[in-house]
Amino acid sequence: MTAPDALDPARKVMGWDEARAWRAGVRGRLVFTNGVFDLLHPGHVDVLVGARRQGDALVVGLNADASVRRLKGPERPVRSEAERAYVLAALGVVDAVVVFGEDTPLELVRWLGPDVIVKGGDYREDTIVGAPEVRARGGDVVVIPLTPGQSTTSIIEKLRGGTR
Repeated sequence: MTAPDALDPARKVMGWDEARAWRAGVRGRLVFTNGVFDLLHPGHVDVLVGARRQGDALVVGLNADASVRRLKGPERPVRSEAERAYVLAALGVVDAVVVFGEDTPLELVRWLGPDVIVKGGDYREDTIVGAPEVRARGGDVVVIPLTPGQSTTSIIEKLRGGTR
């Protein structure tokens, strides 16, 4: 039987130094993806599962609350960074979650040195922050197709009584 501590999602939420030490012990290919992950939906799950399939461990860079407000406006995020990190960490495909306060994950990508960087289909390789750095180290860049009809914005609109 697994010890309760091993099931605690909070153990997978790491600071930068802890994540770098963890990364040093990762065997095989480390995959990185990032985002806001405000209201987790099937599109997020599809990207996370697709990302994890690209390697041996998956680290998710999560925008801090202040970063989300700068990027998405004053009404976002809906869930706090601690709540969003905890939910992501509870997913079996996610090995680590690291919060970053910058508007892009570039410094975190440089800090962790992943072997693969993955984003959803609303990106192209030339628009993925960190892609040149990963490629320069011989790594891969992967774009996972979007899941039709899935977006946090559409969920929020529906909750506010708008149309679907």
